[in-house]
Amino acid sequence: MAVRRLSGSGRARRRVAVGGALGALLLTGTLAACGNGNGQQTGPSPRASASSTPNASSFSGTPPSAMASSASAAISSARSSASAAASSASARASEFEASVDAETQRRSTAAQQALKNVSGQGNAMSEVSMTGMPRAQTGGVLAVLVTIINKTHSEASYAVQVDFKNADGKVVETRYVGAEHLKPGQKDQPIAFSHQPQEPKLTPVLAKAQRY
Repeated sequence: MAVRRLSGSGRARRRVAVGGALGALLLTGTLAACGNGNGQQTGPSPRASASSTPNASSFSGTPPSAMASSASAAISSARSSASAAASSASARASEFEASVDAETQRRSTAAQQALKNVSGQGNAMSEVSMTGMPRAQTGGVLAVLVTIINKTHSEASYAVQVDFKNADGKVVETRYVGAEHLKPGQKDQPIAFSHQPQEPKLTPVLAKAQRY
């Protein structure tokens, strides 16, 4: 059988035909890969688009009753914290009192009794002064050093009342200290301290001083 040679233009047409056939095959494969198995192009379905829309029923909120309950709990917690702070301050004051002088309570009771029937500020205000003490030395307790000097020519005992007032000038707490059997010119320095928490801030005021 005789072999027919193709001219240059024939060979070119054959390459174009082969290339076109290969391109058609590749295009068919691509369409099959993009299809969903049924010859349809894949894409976002209406159901998928609808599911992307937020559902109003999924929104959450706090009903008024729950908000009121939360507020009540917060108030209760604040009151408990304030009570705990007051108890802690009172405990620290008692510890400090015991460490300063074992006779503090007895002297305090005696001074309170001595001032029970005293009217006005008493007869010994000029013999008594006060100085604030650093909280670092008192365990955080508000305390004042009361200086009592017997300026008379006879032995005497003294009773002193210290009021702790708030910013409005109201007496929040009263403490009593005293000195017994001071000779002329002798000095004693008892400590008056508050059992109240650090807040609100209180101011110690010398209320009464009686020599007896």
